[in-house]
Amino acid sequence: MTDFFDALEQRDPSQREAALLQALPAQIAHAQAHAPAWGQILQGIDATTITTRQALAQLPVTRKYELLARQQAERAKDVFGGFSALPFGKTMPRVFASPGPIYEPEGVAKDYWRMARAMHAAGFRAGELIHNCFSYHFTPAGSMMESGAHALGCSVFPAGTGQTEQQLQAMLELRPSAYSGTPSFLKILLEKAAESQTALPFLRKAFVSGEAFPPSLRDWLAQRGVTAYQCYATADIGLIAYETSAREGLVLDEGVLVEIVRPGTGDPVAEDEVGELVVTTLNPDYPLVRFGTGDLTAVLPGMCPTGRTNQRIKGWLGRADQTTKVRGMFVHPGQVDQVVKRFAQVRKARLVVSGEMANDHMHLHVETDQGTDDLQAALAQAVRDVTKLRAEIVFAKTGSLANDGKVIEDARSYS
Repeated sequence: MTDFFDALEQRDPSQREAALLQALPAQIAHAQAHAPAWGQILQGIDATTITTRQALAQLPVTRKYELLARQQAERAKDVFGGFSALPFGKTMPRVFASPGPIYEPEGVAKDYWRMARAMHAAGFRAGELIHNCFSYHFTPAGSMMESGAHALGCSVFPAGTGQTEQQLQAMLELRPSAYSGTPSFLKILLEKAAESQTALPFLRKAFVSGEAFPPSLRDWLAQRGVTAYQCYATADIGLIAYETSAREGLVLDEGVLVEIVRPGTGDPVAEDEVGELVVTTLNPDYPLVRFGTGDLTAVLPGMCPTGRTNQRIKGWLGRADQTTKVRGMFVHPGQVDQVVKRFAQVRKARLVVSGEMANDHMHLHVETDQGTDDLQAALAQAVRDVTKLRAEIVFAKTGSLANDGKVIEDARSYS
């Protein structure tokens, strides 16, 4: 099989959904039994009943800041805050740290971070040498790519970051056919090569992540003979989604169950609506159940033209954590949701904070077809009850608020 990594990529969507949901109860039960944090978070949940997406949506979303808080609270007795199902030792060869710091375990499973699928879609094949410029210290990025490359049958030069001149020398002598790393560092390497009139004709493909990869940079690389593809992954989860030759969104990995929820809540949004990406993994070593990534995205309708049948997302569309401080008080997206849920007439809301610091104003824009004075007064009181702050209510036509995932918009002037 040359075009696809394995047969899973071409499964009938209903077969994939059935397989994921069939594996879900056992994964939740395993998390409850072997990861103390999940035993507490999911206390009282009968894992055998979580067999549908509707049932899954009733479980709490655990967001990254909550994971960090638990790790910090439990640091003295468990650096992982009770989220890891593995002890130190042979089953956990490495431990990594991402900003926070949040500590992540690495298990012994082949291609633990599941990167081989995405690298295959980027054109990487067995027998090639990959110049890996992701960091090998603290964060797992370098190990993610290396383990994926090894699973494909590739060799890896562990270049890491920095040392541009030494990197170019190694590339000239080793002649790698592929690069993995951030797109910006690849651009730096190619610019440095051009400055020194050094040709790199053997470098033809790249697999990038870790930062934005706009079409303009993709085209810039292509003009210099390098075809680059991106993926979306996190240190907690590993691969979530990856780009294909179709260049239409990112295809979800086969080992994750993804939901898009309204920021500040656990409520799934409509299929075309922007919301927070929430992931449940099938990794028994570090089980994450409804893990809120804090990133905004949306489902891309239809299937990938390459023939991969898994769902697609639009990629990274911003951050979901829109908490802001107004007149000394923190206002959270979840509070806006609390207000909306009190009124059946309201379909959607967006809180806009304007003015200048220390002299700011809140306007709650709500979509409704029943914009009466009584509803306006009731909404204003609800905002005050929930946030302890005043807000003016602005009615909007159904469907008129921007579909960008923003529940709170900070439009203040900071100059």
